[in-house]
Amino acid sequence: MKLAVTYAGGDIFQHFGKTEEFKIYEIEDDKVVASTVIGNEGLGHESLAGLLAEQKVEKLICGGLGQGALDALTSAGIEVISGAEGDADAAVYAYLNGELESKGVNCDHHHEEGEEHSCGHHEDEACGEESSCGGCGSDEGCGGCGDEEEGCGGCGSSEGGCGGCGGCGGPRPVIFEGPNAGKKVSVHYKGTLDDGTQFDSSYDRGQTLDFICGTGMMIEGFDKAVVNMEVGQSVNVHLEPEEAYGVRDASNIFTLNITELPGSENLNIGQKVFLQDPAGRAFPVVVKAKDEETITLDANHELAGKALNFQIELVSIED
Repeated sequence: MKLAVTYAGGDIFQHFGKTEEFKIYEIEDDKVVASTVIGNEGLGHESLAGLLAEQKVEKLICGGLGQGALDALTSAGIEVISGAEGDADAAVYAYLNGELESKGVNCDHHHEEGEEHSCGHHEDEACGEESSCGGCGSDEGCGGCGDEEEGCGGCGSSEGGCGGCGGCGGPRPVIFEGPNAGKKVSVHYKGTLDDGTQFDSSYDRGQTLDFICGTGMMIEGFDKAVVNMEVGQSVNVHLEPEEAYGVRDASNIFTLNITELPGSENLNIGQKVFLQDPAGRAFPVVVKAKDEETITLDANHELAGKALNFQIELVSIED
């Protein structure tokens, strides 16, 4: 089976009709055996269904999409799992484990006023870890999209960047100045903690990280470093939590009665699962404690509160 994900720099791109890339996974016996990234060939909206059909894709994981796109994908024989956010690989594994459900058509004309978003990773990131934010500003991803014609309202925050759609059909606004600002860059990187523990590496995956530089698609310190680099240059940067995933937020740790969360009686401490926010968007949490009556969940990014070190190599730049 082939499963595709709307893709942008490691995360799920949140507006199906404007995605520039898809990551296609080959699945055998409920396991990923291979993956590749393809471009959209300049197509958009319903035409993308034909592109995926040509690739023999049977299932699609995406963020937001409208009724026309859903109808086209369904007509092409492609099952759609919409409303997903965060790290693309993590979403695929969640789907294979039966932990990801489709939200159906979830693109309308505007975000509701005051609506919170759940967002991405070093994209807000460079990691391969899932993340969530208590109310947006941050990689990777708007929970919903704007109008299929107009584009997405986007998060637009400079507090770590949104990994989502990118705003009203136009280019993402530049928030960090430098020679690479607003350009598509490809980088390799290795991320370590202060004790030397490696938490992520694009070298190990054999695939560069691609993103629009200076627009907040990455965590702040990572983006600021790359915006001033030259092709072929390698730099080492140390980021305090404020320039990475922020400090741990006690409000993102919460306790529920097990009766309020059907199925939680089967969860174990340390297990990572996905919940839904009031708007129906999925976000990851980790089980921190549990007794016979209650369960405590942590929605902080697992790298929150930690200083990070990155070795970054700028491979290419495109206008």
